[in-house]
Amino acid sequence: MHSLVALSKKAIHEYVVNREIISPLKDDLTDEMKKKAGVFVSLKKHGQLRGCIGTFSPTTEDIAHEIIRNAIAAATEDPRFNPVRPDELDDLTYSVDVLSEPEKVEDISELDEKKYGVIVSSGFRRGLLLPDLEGVDSPAAQLEIAKQKAGIDPNESDVEMFRFEVKRYY
Repeated sequence: MHSLVALSKKAIHEYVVNREIISPLKDDLTDEMKKKAGVFVSLKKHGQLRGCIGTFSPTTEDIAHEIIRNAIAAATEDPRFNPVRPDELDDLTYSVDVLSEPEKVEDISELDEKKYGVIVSSGFRRGLLLPDLEGVDSPAAQLEIAKQKAGIDPNESDVEMFRFEVKRYY
């Protein structure tokens, strides 16, 4: 298990079982954990999504803190699911996505649903969809889902689009 995934698992376990928020030990931080980036933590149970929360861009001092914050949120605050219970912990699988800096794109032809995640925005509404997701087989489908997540009309053409890459860890 990659160290970023191990950190997410430990954070969730300690919070769900003991209601404690762990702090990363400086000596345990890898070089990657010391950087700043947006991070998504995804949980699956028996192959089905069980929680996913993340940040577009960094909101904490480093990736380690970003993972801890988003891991606990994925387990307890994803509005699509009830909070994870202690008896579910052994059934969970974890993944951590570290996002690159988003870059603005002008046309759907600059997107690739397997390689890039997408962010759409219109006014104050913003939606994000990670890359390479099961069932998302085109940039058009990716944009449609991101708009839906943002509450943007699917026919709205005046949206800003950004793409980003992820490093996905299991």
